[in-house]
Amino acid sequence: MLNGQLLGATLYVPATHQDLLPIANRAKLGHLRSVIFCTEDAVAERELEEALLNLSLTLARMNTGGPLQRFVRVRNLEVMERVLAMPGADKLAGFVLPKLTRHNLPSYWRLVRDTAHLLMPTLETVDVFNETEMQLLRVALEEPGVRQRILALRIGGNDLFALLGMRRPRGMTIYRTPLGPLIARLVTTFMPYGFALTSPVFEYLDNPALLDLEVTEDLAHGMIGKTAIHPDQIPLIERHYQVNQTDIEVATRIMDVASPAVFRMDQAMCEVATHMPWARAIMERASLYGVAEAAPAPRAHPANLHIV
Repeated sequence: MLNGQLLGATLYVPATHQDLLPIANRAKLGHLRSVIFCTEDAVAERELEEALLNLSLTLARMNTGGPLQRFVRVRNLEVMERVLAMPGADKLAGFVLPKLTRHNLPSYWRLVRDTAHLLMPTLETVDVFNETEMQLLRVALEEPGVRQRILALRIGGNDLFALLGMRRPRGMTIYRTPLGPLIARLVTTFMPYGFALTSPVFEYLDNPALLDLEVTEDLAHGMIGKTAIHPDQIPLIERHYQVNQTDIEVATRIMDVASPAVFRMDQAMCEVATHMPWARAIMERASLYGVAEAAPAPRAHPANLHIV
């Protein structure tokens, strides 16, 4: 099964895009790890038939296999049924399910039950604000058969803002908005039960510094990937998934069977029993994304210079 850690910065591409096939075949954006061809919010109703035609031509001519993981975000059940009937649909890694709730999950599941497709439900309805509903959805996703096909849960930030009558502010990360506590609650509702989460899109292309900060906060919340809406965002996002050498050394020591139960390293307490999941995740991330370049050592300040 595909590892959710491999998603990285997942690029959303409208299914109407003129370069859909070159992107699908990695002839363009060769560094891309995962892509979602969208037939939902990124496609106007009047363009739906054009999008489905473009998608069908792409699937028919799309290469088999390769490192790029390709998904389709369907618009609804009818569109999903149409996509599944297209020649080449079996080349897809899976589907993104829009506005998933425990009520519409059985209908989507019936369509893909007998396929090998993985699923990424999107949490973006009013039910997401209801803690009990999210717990009931988790129970539904844990049903035998269904659980093994859930790659990750995607958080639909813009739809959730829309339900609040808001748009993401320009000058702050999503964690400083009303969605911050909500995302934290989704983390504690789903992650202890083995469900991975991906973080919402950052929609402003002119503030890479704020995107940097948000990805740092994504990782602090345990997110395994992030939606990207432009190729320029991909390296900005994925460089944060690289692991610094100190964390690798600490993780290696934690995973060493000869290590004591508790020890001091890098001026921190390391406890093997509780830090082992973190250590394994760090080593897996390092194997996928590499090691971050060491930051330059800070310059010494003159002794008589007062630093505020």
